[in-house]
Amino acid sequence: EMCIRDRIEATGQLLAKEHAQIAAEVGGRITEVLIDEGARVEAGDEVLAIDPERRSLERDSARARVEEARENLREQEREHRRMRDLRASKVASQTRLDQAETDLKLAKSRLLAAEAQLGVVERALRDATVTAPVSGLIARRTVSRGEFVAPGQELFELVALDPIEVEFRVTEVDSGRVALQQMVDVRVAPFPDETFGATVTFVSPTIDTRTRTLRVKAQLENPEGRLRPGLFARVDLGISSRKDVPMILEEAILQRADGAVVFRANGENRVERLVIETGVYHEGYVEVVSGLEPGDMVVSRGQARLVEGQLVAPRNPDGTLVSQPMPDVAEAPESQR
Repeated sequence: EMCIRDRIEATGQLLAKEHAQIAAEVGGRITEVLIDEGARVEAGDEVLAIDPERRSLERDSARARVEEARENLREQEREHRRMRDLRASKVASQTRLDQAETDLKLAKSRLLAAEAQLGVVERALRDATVTAPVSGLIARRTVSRGEFVAPGQELFELVALDPIEVEFRVTEVDSGRVALQQMVDVRVAPFPDETFGATVTFVSPTIDTRTRTLRVKAQLENPEGRLRPGLFARVDLGISSRKDVPMILEEAILQRADGAVVFRANGENRVERLVIETGVYHEGYVEVVSGLEPGDMVVSRGQARLVEGQLVAPRNPDGTLVSQPMPDVAEAPESQR
């Protein structure tokens, strides 16, 4: 058994923390393109315009309809009061008063409808000037000045690169060694001699049942914009120490079709063939994950021709036969070397 220091590494890719595809909310002709591809924008900056002059005219028209409906309502209110007074004096009939009340209700409804239409037109006027929802870079623009667009049509793609994220996965066995706010080191191919520090911001609450891995995200500062989305990244989570790790000599293992094979000697110096699961390699030794128990003796030389149940002769490192209790490593007899 040994004390093993494992370096926990993972692979992943860089992702934009904010990535938005901006679409038109109103239809019309593109009258202005204010920002080109690759330009940096701040949240709220104007990017392009979809015929705001036309929307402004529609707003003025809607306002006029509201004033007309409001004046009509005032007129119907006066008429209703007049009919009510005449009815009280028994000059007007109940039918005429009922008609005045109906006209008053209709006038109120027309004003509400006109005000609602004005709100729609004012919203369309605001949407005619397209702004950046977040700060970032214009990664792609899909329309040009003079082009007619329909509601829902994509206009441009916006990415935020500072900060940027790296998404990676760690194996199930290492899932307990990553936590929120943990610092990790990130390397990318364009800058092989540089290490970028990142802070873990997300750890998935579940293990992926297909890959038996845990999804993790970390955030990196990227003020100069050198790190770009899509880059392959290597993530170093540091070194972990494990004590009392069962190890055997590397040469004791045979690679066969059914896996890693060793021959274990029993108390009668006869061997049995075992398939084991291996782990890390360390200075000529291999970790035994399963298949052997501490204290088991395995054949390290001459085992290529051994068969199940064959007799072996344990030897000391100087080649002499062992007559006392056997060590942890045995050799096959001379005829099998």
